Amino acid sequence: MLSITVKELLEEGAELGLDLKLISGEGYLSNEIITSHIQKPGLLLTEIPEELHDRRIQILGGAEIKYLSSTSSEGLRYAVKKLERSKLPCMVVTRGLKVPDPLVNLSEEKRFPLFITPLSSSIFIEELTKFLDDKFAPTTTIHGVLVDVLGVGILLIGKSGVGKSECALDLITRGNRLVADDVVIFKRRGRVISGRSSDVIKYHMEVRGLGIINVKELFGITATRHMKQLDVVVELIHWESEQADSYERLGFDERTYDILGVNFPYLTIPVSPGRNVAAIVEVAARNQIIKLMGHNSALEFQRQMEQAMGGCHVSLREKP
Repeated sequence: MLSITVKELLEEGAELGLDLKLISGEGYLSNEIITSHIQKPGLLLTEIPEELHDRRIQILGGAEIKYLSSTSSEGLRYAVKKLERSKLPCMVVTRGLKVPDPLVNLSEEKRFPLFITPLSSSIFIEELTKFLDDKFAPTTTIHGVLVDVLGVGILLIGKSGVGKSECALDLITRGNRLVADDVVIFKRRGRVISGRSSDVIKYHMEVRGLGIINVKELFGITATRHMKQLDVVVELIHWESEQADSYERLGFDERTYDILGVNFPYLTIPVSPGRNVAAIVEVAARNQIIKLMGHNSALEFQRQMEQAMGGCHVSLREKP
Protein backbone atom coordinates (compact mmCIF):
# COMPACT_ATOMS: atom_id res chain seq x y z
CA MET A 1 0.00 0.00 0.00
CA LEU A 2 1.33 3.41 -0.98
CA SER A 3 2.07 5.70 1.95
CA ILE A 4 4.15 8.66 3.09
CA THR A 5 5.28 9.62 6.57
CA VAL A 6 4.24 12.69 8.50
CA LYS A 7 7.92 13.69 8.45
CA GLU A 8 7.80 13.81 4.63
CA LEU A 9 4.73 16.02 4.85
CA LEU A 10 6.55 18.35 7.25
CA GLU A 11 9.74 18.57 5.17
CA GLU A 12 8.24 18.74 1.68
CA GLY A 13 5.35 20.88 2.86
CA ALA A 14 7.85 23.55 3.88
CA GLU A 15 8.88 23.91 0.22
CA LEU A 16 5.22 24.29 -0.78
CA GLY A 17 4.51 26.97 1.81
CA LEU A 18 2.33 24.88 4.13
CA ASP A 19 4.27 26.49 7.00
CA LEU A 20 3.71 23.73 9.53
CA LYS A 21 5.03 24.21 13.07
CA LEU A 22 5.22 21.20 15.37
CA ILE A 23 3.45 21.73 18.71
CA SER A 24 3.66 18.23 20.16
CA GLY A 25 4.20 14.59 19.17
CA GLU A 26 7.73 14.97 17.80
CA GLY A 27 8.41 11.30 18.48
CA TYR A 28 5.64 10.19 16.11
CA LEU A 29 6.72 11.81 12.85
CA SER A 30 7.14 8.30 11.43
CA ASN A 31 3.34 7.87 11.44
CA GLU A 32 2.11 6.85 8.00
CA ILE A 33 -0.39 8.73 5.84
CA ILE A 34 -2.12 6.17 3.61
CA THR A 35 -4.82 8.24 1.90
CA SER A 36 -5.10 11.57 0.14
CA HIS A 37 -8.46 12.18 1.83
CA ILE A 38 -8.49 14.66 4.70
CA GLN A 39 -11.21 15.73 7.14
CA LYS A 40 -12.36 18.92 8.82
CA PRO A 41 -14.52 17.52 11.65
CA GLY A 42 -16.79 20.52 12.27
CA LEU A 43 -20.04 19.35 13.89
CA LEU A 44 -18.71 15.81 14.24
CA LEU A 45 -17.03 17.00 17.45
CA THR A 46 -20.47 17.56 18.96
CA GLU A 47 -22.99 14.92 20.06
CA ILE A 48 -23.86 13.97 16.46
CA PRO A 49 -23.59 10.15 16.42
CA GLU A 50 -21.40 9.88 13.28
CA GLU A 51 -17.76 9.00 13.90
CA LEU A 52 -14.67 10.58 12.40
CA HIS A 53 -12.87 8.75 9.59
CA ASP A 54 -9.79 6.76 10.52
CA ARG A 55 -6.37 7.36 8.97
CA ARG A 56 -7.21 10.87 7.76
CA ILE A 57 -5.39 14.06 8.63
CA GLN A 58 -7.73 16.12 10.80
CA ILE A 59 -7.88 19.87 10.10
CA LEU A 60 -9.19 22.07 12.90
CA GLY A 61 -10.03 25.67 12.01
CA GLY A 62 -11.78 28.58 13.68
CA ALA A 63 -15.13 26.81 14.15
CA GLU A 64 -13.62 23.73 15.81
CA ILE A 65 -11.24 25.62 18.07
CA LYS A 66 -13.95 28.09 19.11
CA TYR A 67 -16.23 25.19 19.99
CA LEU A 68 -13.54 23.35 21.99
CA SER A 69 -12.62 26.56 23.83
CA SER A 70 -16.18 27.60 24.70
CA THR A 71 -18.07 24.35 25.23
CA SER A 72 -18.87 22.89 28.61
CA SER A 73 -16.49 20.46 30.26
CA GLU A 74 -18.89 17.66 29.33
CA GLY A 75 -18.94 18.75 25.67
CA LEU A 76 -15.15 18.98 25.66
CA ARG A 77 -14.81 15.46 27.07
CA TYR A 78 -17.23 14.15 24.45
CA ALA A 79 -15.26 15.80 21.62
CA VAL A 80 -11.95 14.47 22.95
CA LYS A 81 -13.40 10.96 23.23
CA LYS A 82 -14.46 11.12 19.58
CA LEU A 83 -10.93 12.08 18.61
CA GLU A 84 -9.55 9.33 20.83
CA ARG A 85 -11.54 6.69 18.95
CA SER A 86 -10.03 7.74 15.60
CA LYS A 87 -6.63 6.61 14.36
CA LEU A 88 -4.99 9.88 13.34
CA PRO A 89 -1.70 10.18 11.43
CA CYS A 90 -1.53 13.84 12.54
CA MET A 91 -3.64 16.91 13.29
CA VAL A 92 -3.30 20.52 12.06
CA VAL A 93 -4.74 23.66 13.63
CA THR A 94 -5.07 26.48 11.08
CA ARG A 95 -5.05 30.30 11.24
CA GLY A 96 -2.36 30.30 13.93
CA LEU A 97 -5.00 29.74 16.61
CA LYS A 98 -4.08 28.87 20.18
CA VAL A 99 -4.22 25.12 20.62
CA PRO A 100 -6.38 24.00 23.57
CA ASP A 101 -4.47 21.99 26.15
CA PRO A 102 -6.68 18.89 25.77
CA LEU A 103 -5.52 18.58 22.14
CA VAL A 104 -1.86 18.78 23.20
CA ASN A 105 -2.44 16.09 25.82
CA LEU A 106 -4.36 13.96 23.32
CA SER A 107 -1.47 14.21 20.85
CA GLU A 108 0.93 12.64 23.35
CA GLU A 109 -1.56 10.04 24.59
CA LYS A 110 -2.66 8.89 21.13
CA ARG A 111 0.83 9.26 19.65
CA PHE A 112 0.29 11.60 16.72
CA PRO A 113 2.02 14.89 15.79
CA LEU A 114 0.07 18.10 16.33
CA PHE A 115 0.87 21.05 14.04
CA ILE A 116 -0.16 24.65 13.71
CA THR A 117 -0.14 26.77 10.54
CA PRO A 118 -0.86 30.47 9.98
CA LEU A 119 -2.76 29.66 6.77
CA SER A 120 -6.54 29.81 6.67
CA SER A 121 -8.37 26.48 6.56
CA SER A 122 -9.50 26.91 2.93
CA ILE A 123 -6.02 27.74 1.62
CA PHE A 124 -4.29 25.07 3.69
CA ILE A 125 -6.78 22.37 2.64
CA GLU A 126 -6.39 23.33 -1.02
CA GLU A 127 -2.58 23.15 -0.90
CA LEU A 128 -2.50 20.00 1.24
CA THR A 129 -4.97 18.24 -1.08
CA LYS A 130 -2.84 19.04 -4.13
CA PHE A 131 0.25 17.75 -2.33
CA LEU A 132 -1.42 14.49 -1.26
CA ASP A 133 -3.10 13.92 -4.64
CA ASP A 134 0.32 14.17 -6.27
CA LYS A 135 1.88 11.78 -3.75
CA PHE A 136 -0.85 9.16 -4.08
CA ALA A 137 -1.39 9.44 -7.84
CA PRO A 138 -0.95 6.12 -9.74
CA THR A 139 2.62 6.04 -11.07
CA THR A 140 4.61 4.02 -13.59
CA THR A 141 8.05 4.22 -15.18
CA ILE A 142 8.62 3.69 -18.91
CA HIS A 143 11.85 3.39 -20.87
CA GLY A 144 11.72 6.04 -23.59
CA VAL A 145 12.05 9.73 -24.35
CA LEU A 146 9.34 12.31 -23.64
CA VAL A 147 9.41 15.50 -25.72
CA ASP A 148 7.18 18.53 -26.11
CA VAL A 149 6.69 18.97 -29.85
CA LEU A 150 4.70 22.07 -30.76
CA GLY A 151 2.83 21.75 -27.48
CA VAL A 152 2.04 18.05 -28.02
CA GLY A 153 3.49 15.59 -25.51
CA ILE A 154 5.07 12.73 -27.47
CA LEU A 155 6.61 9.62 -25.92
CA LEU A 156 9.24 7.95 -28.11
CA ILE A 157 9.65 4.25 -27.38
CA GLY A 158 11.51 1.44 -29.12
CA LYS A 159 14.35 -1.02 -28.75
CA SER A 160 17.70 0.14 -27.45
CA GLY A 161 19.81 1.69 -30.22
CA VAL A 162 16.90 2.43 -32.57
CA GLY A 163 17.58 6.17 -32.32
CA LYS A 164 15.14 7.60 -29.77
CA SER A 165 17.60 10.04 -28.21
CA GLU A 166 18.99 11.05 -31.61
CA CYS A 167 15.46 11.80 -32.82
CA ALA A 168 14.77 13.82 -29.67
CA LEU A 169 18.03 15.74 -30.15
CA ASP A 170 17.03 16.59 -33.71
CA LEU A 171 13.64 17.78 -32.42
CA ILE A 172 15.36 20.00 -29.85
CA THR A 173 17.49 21.64 -32.55
CA ARG A 174 14.19 22.43 -34.32
CA GLY A 175 13.02 24.40 -31.28
CA ASN A 176 11.13 21.69 -29.41
CA ARG A 177 11.68 20.74 -25.78
CA LEU A 178 13.04 17.76 -23.85
CA VAL A 179 11.12 16.51 -20.84
CA ALA A 180 12.87 13.23 -20.04
CA ASP A 181 15.39 10.91 -21.65
CA ASP A 182 15.80 7.18 -21.02
CA VAL A 183 13.53 6.96 -17.95
CA VAL A 184 10.13 8.69 -17.91
CA ILE A 185 8.04 8.80 -14.73
CA PHE A 186 4.30 9.02 -15.45
CA LYS A 187 1.57 9.98 -13.00
CA ARG A 188 -2.16 9.80 -13.55
CA ARG A 189 -4.55 12.47 -12.28
CA GLY A 190 -8.07 11.72 -13.42
CA ARG A 191 -7.78 10.97 -17.16
CA VAL A 192 -4.63 13.05 -17.54
CA ILE A 193 -1.21 11.36 -17.65
CA SER A 194 1.82 13.61 -17.14
CA GLY A 195 5.46 12.60 -17.44
CA ARG A 196 8.70 13.93 -16.02
CA SER A 197 12.33 12.96 -15.59
CA SER A 198 13.89 11.62 -12.44
CA ASP A 199 15.78 14.24 -10.46
CA VAL A 200 19.03 12.32 -10.95
CA ILE A 201 19.17 12.53 -14.78
CA LYS A 202 17.05 15.64 -15.34
CA TYR A 203 18.10 17.72 -18.41
CA HIS A 204 20.60 15.03 -19.50
CA MET A 205 20.63 12.85 -22.62
CA GLU A 206 22.77 9.94 -23.76
CA VAL A 207 23.81 10.22 -27.41
CA ARG A 208 25.76 7.26 -28.76
CA GLY A 209 29.18 8.31 -30.02
CA LEU A 210 29.00 11.55 -28.03
CA GLY A 211 28.13 10.47 -24.50
CA ILE A 212 26.10 12.31 -21.87
CA ILE A 213 25.09 15.88 -22.70
CA ASN A 214 23.27 18.52 -20.66
CA VAL A 215 20.49 19.90 -22.86
CA LYS A 216 19.81 22.83 -20.54
CA GLU A 217 23.42 24.01 -20.68
CA LEU A 218 23.82 23.44 -24.44
CA PHE A 219 20.50 24.83 -25.68
CA GLY A 220 19.21 26.94 -22.78
CA ILE A 221 16.34 26.59 -20.33
CA THR A 222 13.75 27.02 -23.11
CA ALA A 223 14.85 23.66 -24.56
CA THR A 224 13.59 21.76 -21.51
CA ARG A 225 10.40 21.23 -19.55
CA HIS A 226 9.97 19.87 -16.04
CA MET A 227 6.69 18.06 -16.84
CA LYS A 228 4.38 17.53 -19.83
CA GLN A 229 0.98 15.99 -20.37
CA LEU A 230 1.18 12.96 -22.67
CA ASP A 231 -0.78 13.06 -25.94
CA VAL A 232 0.77 10.57 -28.40
CA VAL A 233 2.97 7.47 -28.23
CA VAL A 234 5.39 6.87 -31.11
CA GLU A 235 7.34 3.63 -31.42
CA LEU A 236 10.48 3.71 -33.55
CA ILE A 237 11.23 0.37 -35.23
CA HIS A 238 14.04 -0.78 -37.50
CA TRP A 239 13.05 -0.83 -41.18
CA GLU A 240 12.60 -4.38 -42.49
CA SER A 241 12.38 -4.58 -46.28
CA GLU A 242 10.40 -7.80 -46.22
CA GLN A 243 7.79 -6.12 -44.02
CA ALA A 244 7.60 -2.87 -45.96
CA ASP A 245 4.09 -3.66 -47.20
CA SER A 246 2.80 -3.99 -43.64
CA TYR A 247 3.77 -0.48 -42.57
CA GLU A 248 0.93 2.01 -42.26
CA ARG A 249 0.51 4.12 -45.39
CA LEU A 250 -2.98 5.58 -45.20
CA GLY A 251 -3.63 6.24 -41.52
CA PHE A 252 -7.16 4.82 -41.36
CA ASP A 253 -6.46 2.33 -38.58
CA GLU A 254 -6.14 4.31 -35.38
CA ARG A 255 -4.31 2.21 -32.80
CA THR A 256 -3.92 3.01 -29.10
CA TYR A 257 -1.32 2.44 -26.40
CA ASP A 258 -2.38 1.94 -22.76
CA ILE A 259 -0.59 3.73 -19.94
CA LEU A 260 -2.11 3.56 -16.44
CA GLY A 261 -5.49 2.69 -17.90
CA VAL A 262 -5.62 5.59 -20.38
CA ASN A 263 -5.40 4.93 -24.15
CA PHE A 264 -3.27 7.22 -26.32
CA PRO A 265 -2.92 7.45 -30.12
CA TYR A 266 -0.14 5.04 -31.09
CA LEU A 267 2.06 5.27 -34.18
CA THR A 268 4.93 3.10 -35.40
CA ILE A 269 7.60 4.79 -37.51
CA PRO A 270 10.15 2.64 -39.38
CA VAL A 271 13.70 3.97 -39.08
CA SER A 272 16.20 3.63 -41.92
CA PRO A 273 19.32 5.53 -43.06
CA GLY A 274 18.44 8.84 -44.68
CA ARG A 275 14.90 8.93 -43.29
CA ASN A 276 14.20 12.16 -41.40
CA VAL A 277 12.44 10.68 -38.39
CA ALA A 278 12.33 13.97 -36.46
CA ALA A 279 10.45 15.64 -39.30
CA ILE A 280 7.94 12.77 -39.35
CA VAL A 281 7.43 13.05 -35.58
CA GLU A 282 6.91 16.79 -35.91
CA VAL A 283 4.30 16.19 -38.62
CA ALA A 284 2.65 13.63 -36.31
CA ALA A 285 2.37 16.37 -33.68
CA ARG A 286 0.81 18.77 -36.20
CA ASN A 287 -1.57 16.04 -37.34
CA GLN A 288 -2.62 15.44 -33.72
CA ILE A 289 -3.34 19.15 -33.31
CA ILE A 290 -5.65 19.27 -36.32
CA LYS A 291 -7.37 16.07 -35.17
CA LEU A 292 -8.17 17.78 -31.88
CA MET A 293 -9.65 20.60 -33.97
CA GLY A 294 -11.97 18.08 -35.65
CA HIS A 295 -10.08 17.38 -38.89
CA ASN A 296 -8.91 13.90 -39.88
CA SER A 297 -6.85 14.02 -43.08
CA ALA A 298 -7.16 10.29 -43.83
CA LEU A 299 -10.94 10.19 -43.45
CA GLU A 300 -11.38 13.42 -45.41
CA PHE A 301 -9.28 11.92 -48.21
CA GLN A 302 -11.49 8.83 -48.25
CA ARG A 303 -14.63 10.95 -48.49
CA GLN A 304 -13.15 12.89 -51.40
CA MET A 305 -12.36 9.63 -53.19
CA GLU A 306 -15.92 8.41 -52.67
CA GLN A 307 -17.33 11.66 -54.05
CA ALA A 308 -15.02 11.44 -57.07
CA MET A 309 -16.32 7.94 -57.80
CA GLY A 310 -19.95 8.98 -57.68
CA GLY A 311 -20.75 8.16 -54.09
CA CYS A 312 -19.52 4.56 -54.19
CA HIS A 313 -17.97 3.42 -50.92
CA VAL A 314 -14.21 3.20 -51.27
CA SER A 315 -12.15 1.03 -48.95
CA LEU A 316 -8.48 1.87 -49.17
CA ARG A 317 -7.55 -0.44 -46.33
CA GLU A 318 -7.40 -3.53 -48.52
CA LYS A 319 -5.08 -4.02 -51.43
CA PRO A 320 -6.46 -5.28 -54.75
